[in-house]
Amino acid sequence: MKSAGQPMAHESAGGHVTGSALYTDDLLSRFPGVLHAWPVMSPFAYAAVLTIDTAPALAVAGVVATLTSSDVPGEGDTGPNRHDEPLFPTEVLFHSQPVMWVLGESLEAARLGTAAVLVRYEERTPLVSIESAIQADSFHSPPLRLSRGDRASALAQSAHRLKGEIHIGGQEHFYLETQAAIAWLDESGGVALHSSTQHPSETQEIVARVLGVAKHQVTVECLRMGGAFGGKEVQANTWAAVAALGAQKTGRPVSVRLPRRLDMMLTGKRHPFLTKFEVGFAADGKLEALHLALYADAGWSLDLSEPIVWRAMFHADNCYFLPAVDITGYVVKTHKTSQTAFRGFGGPQGMLVIEDILDRIARTLQLPPELVRQRNFYVEGQTTHYGQTVKDASRIERIWNELKSTSNFVARQQQVAEFNEQNEHHKRGIAITPVKFGISFTATLFNQAGATILIYRDGSVQVNHGGTEMGQGLQTKILQIAADGLGVELGAIRIMPTSTGKVPNTSATAASSGTDLNGAAVLDACAKLRAVLAPVAASMLNCLPDEVHFEQGIVLAAQQKATFAEVVEAAYRQRLPLFASGFYKTPEIHYDPKTGQGHPFYYYAYGAAVAEVEVDGFTGDMRTLRVDILEDAGNSISPIVDRGQIEGGFIQGAGWLTLEELVWDAKGRLATNGASTYKLPSWMELPEVFNVGILERAAEPGVVLGSKAVGEPPLMLALSVREAIRGAIAAFGDGGIVELDSPATPERIYFACSKARGQAEDA
Repeated sequence: MKSAGQPMAHESAGGHVTGSALYTDDLLSRFPGVLHAWPVMSPFAYAAVLTIDTAPALAVAGVVATLTSSDVPGEGDTGPNRHDEPLFPTEVLFHSQPVMWVLGESLEAARLGTAAVLVRYEERTPLVSIESAIQADSFHSPPLRLSRGDRASALAQSAHRLKGEIHIGGQEHFYLETQAAIAWLDESGGVALHSSTQHPSETQEIVARVLGVAKHQVTVECLRMGGAFGGKEVQANTWAAVAALGAQKTGRPVSVRLPRRLDMMLTGKRHPFLTKFEVGFAADGKLEALHLALYADAGWSLDLSEPIVWRAMFHADNCYFLPAVDITGYVVKTHKTSQTAFRGFGGPQGMLVIEDILDRIARTLQLPPELVRQRNFYVEGQTTHYGQTVKDASRIERIWNELKSTSNFVARQQQVAEFNEQNEHHKRGIAITPVKFGISFTATLFNQAGATILIYRDGSVQVNHGGTEMGQGLQTKILQIAADGLGVELGAIRIMPTSTGKVPNTSATAASSGTDLNGAAVLDACAKLRAVLAPVAASMLNCLPDEVHFEQGIVLAAQQKATFAEVVEAAYRQRLPLFASGFYKTPEIHYDPKTGQGHPFYYYAYGAAVAEVEVDGFTGDMRTLRVDILEDAGNSISPIVDRGQIEGGFIQGAGWLTLEELVWDAKGRLATNGASTYKLPSWMELPEVFNVGILERAAEPGVVLGSKAVGEPPLMLALSVREAIRGAIAAFGDGGIVELDSPATPERIYFACSKARGQAEDA
């Protein structure tokens, strides 16, 4: 029986439950004499650093050393793209930005040392909102543009037009394991690190840059992460660089671990957006023209903001054909944390806008929102506004119709209407929304992966690849892929910690591509090893090589068989290689940002969700009564893992859209810097009924074992909750347009309900 496709528990589930699974900070006991690092942080969001006096810190008991710009042998910058993130800034660009570090025998000694450092600043007025940055002409880069057709002419000719704007809030990653790194000098004088990073190769590159050494002098290992969600794609690099710099200076191991408050104060978030639109549409609700401006609050440095804005622009269509459109994206520079990758990578913000617009169109025309959505779906042969053919557009309609049936959508609409007729102060809403999410890195060069597989004489196997495990179940899927690829039992395989010393030049585990890329590379290595072993087995079993079958540790041909270990031993005795490297690069993808045209995604992942909610008109409180999901996972390699990703992604999306609000004060301080002030989804926010289905008969050709990505696409299914809330709010009035910024907090819902009541009274 094949392992792939079977409902298998997460390979580290036991370790997660018992606490035996180790993370970066758990490894400290292996490093006697480890030093702890703590930052000296600016009390201002925007200021010049005039002088720093470190002498008082060195007088504090337990303080061993300080780290300043004078200690950097290479380049003192950790910016992944533009080199705009100085480790030791002379100009502070966000509140609490570290200006230097103190190393102590204990964390307490380091903290006391930082309190003794004397820093003089010259405070300046920060930009802490998108609007103030626009007014100050503060941008990281020129505008980004996508267009198709003559939008201005089409808009002028449209029978109906709407204008509006929407504020979309950011989101804190709130991974369970905060940023952490340990660095030490190895026996050859090189630097080795354990880092909680999604991108060990980039962490290696940044550390080498700061130390002024070649990459082969730096080895980065990631055993596992306690969550990441994009927040450790590039932002793990700074903390690793500080640890490595401290280890090089002192000759001792150095640990950097941010407690929750510092992690929230110092690291980037999902980008807040300000969006402005004008749309033209026909009497049947079909889109005719769209003008869209997306302003993303990138914070103090560029980070990954440009590709994030690009993806927001790519996904501003969601599942809908835009016949004439122009979209402009702006990367706004403010004095806040540097906003970064977050599950969906800009896609959720772009998709929120088009879903909001379609609901406004429906209410303007007094049509059902689900009907307007369906009328605008892509059909086979149509292309996106960036030139990619939506070759499997019929899958949108299939999912939509199946989910409407299994969720009893039409009957429940009637039940919601009856409830609303009978209740003055509580209203319900029900909505169905689709998802079309492109899978691949939009930067073509990152769509590659490598793997190395080692077979030992006893038939046991080690698998090395470039992907990182952050709880998403990548290693579980790789385990199943490798077991089937070699024809051995799961217990014969050990997945090794990800290391730059094993597989070089890896891409980040991001863009929902971890299994697609690394799984295909592992399969390639398996095929090479089977090609070595098949002739050996054939000679043992008196058959032709193509008659040999490898299954669950047994090698079969006709009525004869041998164990996998016996064949391996025979191959060893013939001096054949029992190791192989595999490689994969995603085919058929390309994109030219200068023309705004190309084929940036290998395929699309689809899904749809129905959400039903109830809103309290007195308090603005909302509860989710029921959610039904149908997700396109292709041929699921690991159904239990995929279901967990679908459920978790949806809940994280619902948190972003309804609860999780980031607040900065006028001084640029993050006011919501802990679990007491930043509200996360809890048991109370779970739907009372939660039905999750995976689309059947949905194999995706050309992808590893016919599977599809499920990391990011489910998050956008939570837009159904937001749209159901807007439906409930509309029921307090005359069913007209509901303007609702995101997140839909109780305050915003309350005021929207009051506005709806007022409009109904005026009418």
